[in-house]
Amino acid sequence: MNTLLTSPRRLILALVAAGALGATGAGLITAHEARAQAAPPEVAAVAPATTTVTLPDFSAITARYGPAVVNISVSGMRKVSGDDGDNSPTARQRGPQGMDPNDPMFEFFRRFGIPMPGMGGQSQRNVPVRGEGSGFIIDPNGIVLTNAHVVKGATDVTVKLTDRREFRAKVLGADPKTDIAVLKIDAHNLPTVKLGNSADLKVGDWVLAIGSPFGFENSVTAGVVSAKGRSLPDDSFVPFIQTDAAVNPGNSGGPLFNAAGEVVGINSQIYSRSGGFQGLSFAIPIEVATRVEQQIVATGHVEHARLGVAVQEVNQAFADSFKLPRPAGALVANVDAGGPADKAGLKVGDVILKVNGRPIVASGDLPAFIGQQPPGEKVQMEVWRQGHAETLAATLGNVNDKSTKVASSDQAVGKGQLGLSLRPLQPDEAQAAGLEKGQGLLIEDVRGPAAMAGVQSGDVLLAINGTPVKGVEQVRAAMAHAGKSVALLIERDGDKIFVPVQLG
Repeated sequence: MNTLLTSPRRLILALVAAGALGATGAGLITAHEARAQAAPPEVAAVAPATTTVTLPDFSAITARYGPAVVNISVSGMRKVSGDDGDNSPTARQRGPQGMDPNDPMFEFFRRFGIPMPGMGGQSQRNVPVRGEGSGFIIDPNGIVLTNAHVVKGATDVTVKLTDRREFRAKVLGADPKTDIAVLKIDAHNLPTVKLGNSADLKVGDWVLAIGSPFGFENSVTAGVVSAKGRSLPDDSFVPFIQTDAAVNPGNSGGPLFNAAGEVVGINSQIYSRSGGFQGLSFAIPIEVATRVEQQIVATGHVEHARLGVAVQEVNQAFADSFKLPRPAGALVANVDAGGPADKAGLKVGDVILKVNGRPIVASGDLPAFIGQQPPGEKVQMEVWRQGHAETLAATLGNVNDKSTKVASSDQAVGKGQLGLSLRPLQPDEAQAAGLEKGQGLLIEDVRGPAAMAGVQSGDVLLAINGTPVKGVEQVRAAMAHAGKSVALLIERDGDKIFVPVQLG
């Protein structure tokens, strides 16, 4: 739909100017008279330029590709406690946290925050449950894409077309890591969508979502791309597309179209405190989905690569500690012994800046990129180590062995001295922590900025700014050369994480 926009504001301003000019003479004059006085007679007045803005024709996109969007209904069984029949407002507010995580519908309700009765009491029983989602046809012979969490644990899956025909669907395969599932229905000559390229999307571009929110089939909503490459804290391998197109429970698995009517994503998640849309929707890029679909159709399963590290975000305090020019990259908090990263020479305290020349801006960029590679792929990594860049080569492993994890560190930092009381680990303490003799220092007391940063008594200090510490003198030496912040590598309950501590 083309809309011609003219600017009445120009006319208003011209009349105001004309009034001001006329006030000095015999009173108000018209805009035409003002222009005649302001310009010599021999100079022709130039009309204000009009601006033409082209908006997407949402109705044409819906009419052309809406018939290829399907409603998916699923049924299965879930275990509930003896008092799970409580349908009081209090019970409804307990939310999905009260559900059994092994419940086949748990993931479906968790992603959209739908309130569900809690799990109380001791006795359990199986009860039937139903759910709904969306999907879209990519092959006229009945191949349908949707979200893995829509069909997770379902015993029966039914696909309903816009012409009201219904088909029993077979789940060819599902990949929880990318949240993609592929269905097959026994039908031919079906309408299909046109696939696009999410890489061509720009922030601010128009997008259109079609799905079945709350069971209202083939509902259409529109918005713009809010951001690209979002990493969410769900251990997935997806660089999400964030939009403000209204997406609600039931939209999950439906297509996200660009202004040209091409599918560029699959609506998967929302951020919500209420269970409904609050302006933050997340879609899986279509390139991720098609790679998964091709593997599932060919082999029935999906393989992802792994690097064998745990990484965390590089904030300004870490950038200062490791002398990085700016906060960017993925800080290596742990390296799996014998894994691909370990064999490549990657060390705790390294900051991965690029992989195959692709910048790693946020820590979540690393697992999102690595997870899309096939096992056995060779990659080149640019890492920041001890104040300078190095290049390492790694051969990726299989995620089915272990996954690349993202650690989190959102601790606050304070000012002052470090504030740690340290002593060497006793042999039994080192053994309990899985450390070698002489490795690490036990933190007996915490004060000042270290306490503010979240360091606790009982933690084990392993390194400062990436340099391993085995004695108190090493800590003193490291602190003597520290800047305004330091990065402490802490081990707690078997997990390792860097904690930034601001010194002043």
